[in-house]
Amino acid sequence: MLAQYGLTEEGRRFQATSLLNPNPDRPNLTYDFHGHHKVWRWTKERMEQAEHEGRLYFPKAGKGVPREKRYLDEQEGYPLQDVWIDKSLRLGAQDPERLGYPTQKPTPLLERLINASSNPCDVVLDPFCGCGTAIAAAQKLGREWIGIDITHLAITLIKHRLRDAFGDSLTFEVIGEPVDQASAVMLAEQDPYQFQWWVLGLVGARPTEQKKGADRGIDGRLYFYDDSKGGTKQIIFSVKAGHLTPAYVRDLHGVIEREKAQIGVLLTMEEPTREMRKEAASAGFYDSWGMEEAKRRYPRLQILTVEELLGGKGVDRPPSRGEVTFKKAPRVYAEAEQGLLALAAETPTEKPPRPTKRPRRR
Repeated sequence: MLAQYGLTEEGRRFQATSLLNPNPDRPNLTYDFHGHHKVWRWTKERMEQAEHEGRLYFPKAGKGVPREKRYLDEQEGYPLQDVWIDKSLRLGAQDPERLGYPTQKPTPLLERLINASSNPCDVVLDPFCGCGTAIAAAQKLGREWIGIDITHLAITLIKHRLRDAFGDSLTFEVIGEPVDQASAVMLAEQDPYQFQWWVLGLVGARPTEQKKGADRGIDGRLYFYDDSKGGTKQIIFSVKAGHLTPAYVRDLHGVIEREKAQIGVLLTMEEPTREMRKEAASAGFYDSWGMEEAKRRYPRLQILTVEELLGGKGVDRPPSRGEVTFKKAPRVYAEAEQGLLALAAETPTEKPPRPTKRPRRR
């Protein structure tokens, strides 16, 4: 619309439209006007009146064929339709907003919907929040919100997105995640896949997306920068919810070598045995040099239990200068600070069938 009204006069936008008559057989409208003999749309009296009112536009420094000034602020426009085709509501393949979620919607689209249907401080509910576009838009627009999703994979992605976009000052509550060893055991028994995604979320790792049985011993990955060793490095994870054996540690050791990973971590429900810790220690260390050129050694094969993770323990690794595991969401400054918010992760009471392909996302 604005492109059509590209001319301005005293701050008012207008377009110069033709005054020529498409019907050449109109003798009463055929006359000379400013040196141009044409068949006009208006009578000569009306043309002179329009010129007196300053509503004619003369191109080419006043020598061109006069045209009518149509001011944008005088047009009635069109009623808002239910089909929105403006480019701002599209999410391109290379859009920096993309987080890798297959059904992700553009934030401006959700902002328009929320602005049209709610007021500041209202509560926005998204019962299938996916990667969290609706709740991120609600936060930005000063709404309170509740988001619900059935997968812990989506919940992990949403938590990263909210912290990237709004910073650590934003507080929200996650309802439905395990908070102790007992609830973690329950989740593992109900759905091993959900347990795996949840545990990987505790260490900031991203699950691998491969067919069942084709993970080749890798359940998740985490990437970090190590300038002392030349760029991005990786940590691979294996998750075991059942009974542990030393063979799991030996297998992970072999996967580390095969993948040329810097560190491997076994995440377990059970406490590892002395033999397993001995096997892990045999993998040696990953050496890195810190900012003060001080050499640090990190166990190349580590074992962390769920109890340790819930207690705040994490992977022993070099500090990274930025998030490289999950694509970083653009920084957003909300119009209003929110209080305690709720993000509900539904924990199914019945065991669903295991997927044979990549986990279904909603």
